[in-house]
Amino acid sequence: MAFKLDNVVPWGRNISEYRKMFMLSDDDMNSKIAGFGDGPASFNCQANKQGFSVTSFDPIYQFTREQLEKRIEEVRTVVMKQMAENMGNYVWTNIKSLDELEHLRMSAMKMFLDDFEQGKSEGRYIYHELPAILNVPDNYFDIGLSSHFLLMYTSLGYDFHIKSITEMLRICSQIRIFPIVNMDAEKTDLTENVIKYFSQKYSAKIIDTSYEFQKGENKMLIIEK
Repeated sequence: MAFKLDNVVPWGRNISEYRKMFMLSDDDMNSKIAGFGDGPASFNCQANKQGFSVTSFDPIYQFTREQLEKRIEEVRTVVMKQMAENMGNYVWTNIKSLDELEHLRMSAMKMFLDDFEQGKSEGRYIYHELPAILNVPDNYFDIGLSSHFLLMYTSLGYDFHIKSITEMLRICSQIRIFPIVNMDAEKTDLTENVIKYFSQKYSAKIIDTSYEFQKGENKMLIIEK
């Protein structure tokens, strides 16, 4: 089935949030990083401007800036309405209000849009849909990141997650997945089964992070060769 932009709810986070979610130290930032499912996050853009090496992979990168910008505006009101209806599910400590949240997300996505065409030409934004095999050598990246995608979308199934993480581990020495709960911030059998599978061959551990916005989303899975 063809990937359709109409099915995407673009929602971008910035470099500060990425560093807290994935506990990215200064040494980590100086390594070669791959982001899987980065979407319209500004992490790549901001990291590049600071002299770091980040390559982002996502199926939405097949579309034009204009198409992505239009889709962001289409879902903006809907997403903020849903946030307003579910404020009790979130921790309003670092982000104080809905207005601040909207400003934060729209600012991140604007940075992404302004950088998108140049980033594509420089090979920083690459169209790819997991679990397809990438034209990238084994162990090319030091760290692979998955933000709000793997383990969260349980409906994609166990096999999808195993194949996707296997491909990430082929090209990355270490991967970090945040969060490790489902869309309702609940623990799942999927996460337990994925950890059990990869623990047979790799080091797999869960650590607390310094980021929690949705209640219960404050842990990260690290799988390392």
